[in-house]
Amino acid sequence: MTQLKEKETQFITAAEQLKTVKQELMNFIVGQEEVIDQVLWSIFSGGHVLLEGLPGLGKTMLVRSIASCLDLSFNRIQFTPDLMPSDITGTMILQPGTDGRQEFAFHEGPLFGHIILADEINRATPKTQSSLLEAMAEQTVTVMGSTKQLSKPFFVLATQNPIDMEGTYPLPEAQMDRFICKIHVGYPTKAELKEIALRTTGLKVPQLNKILGSSEVLALQQLSKEILVSDDLLNAAVSIIDATHPASAEAPERIKQYVQFGSGPRGLQSLIHMAKTRALFAGRYHISIGDLKRTAIPVLRHRLLLNFEGEANGVTPDDLIADVLEQAGKDVSQR
Repeated sequence: MTQLKEKETQFITAAEQLKTVKQELMNFIVGQEEVIDQVLWSIFSGGHVLLEGLPGLGKTMLVRSIASCLDLSFNRIQFTPDLMPSDITGTMILQPGTDGRQEFAFHEGPLFGHIILADEINRATPKTQSSLLEAMAEQTVTVMGSTKQLSKPFFVLATQNPIDMEGTYPLPEAQMDRFICKIHVGYPTKAELKEIALRTTGLKVPQLNKILGSSEVLALQQLSKEILVSDDLLNAAVSIIDATHPASAEAPERIKQYVQFGSGPRGLQSLIHMAKTRALFAGRYHISIGDLKRTAIPVLRHRLLLNFEGEANGVTPDDLIADVLEQAGKDVSQR
């Protein structure tokens, strides 16, 4: 009983720490509460995030603010069409050795940090975008046959403009699947616009406080993995993923009509990780169906590939995932 009480206290303390982090960000960033929630869930799940929205909506400021609040090192990579893979990972350079002879030494690229802002990632060519793949998957980079370990914790937070904007390149499917979620950053309301103007055009500029450090971030990531998942909810998560496939008997009618490919196993892993972290933020040591439903759309929206009919009819993955979740809710209530 004492051990159970200690664990319960640990979860409550963690929830208070995470609430403080969120509140600090909310004091600095105007609006965008849902975006902040989803980014924080992703980070404490140990995943990478893709932020999509028009320029000027605060995506870059949000990432910088999170790095400052968590006291993590921060590097920014501005993606452009002429950016080369070695500009990101680093390269071997010749320099004088101790004996006077020339020797190769590794010069670290901007990937060597805790939080990496891949700004406007879809401005770069697919070859350069793919240079992030090993780093995101293995937390290592390989240059001239030599493998280098990256920092821990390590997060890639990429921003991209909507794909129909001029001069953008679609991300490769393999790289899209490496992002734990894709978050849409919307336009601020009139009240939020007014508050942004008040905060940014005067003499007094709000300052961020450091709330956590790298060791605490790693500890909270580990704690989130201890969140319990009941067999019923695990089955519900599996059913959600299975229902995104048009060939599945459980797929809603619009999935069968408009989807070419559904989510793979990594989508299920990401859904469980995000649901666990959302439960941790609430101070719970078990997930609920609400955790699955709140995290499913950002986790799955970039994993559904629409067919020609879906594209032509203007159907969005969010609409289709909503159909899946509605069906999943009925299935859970019947168990």
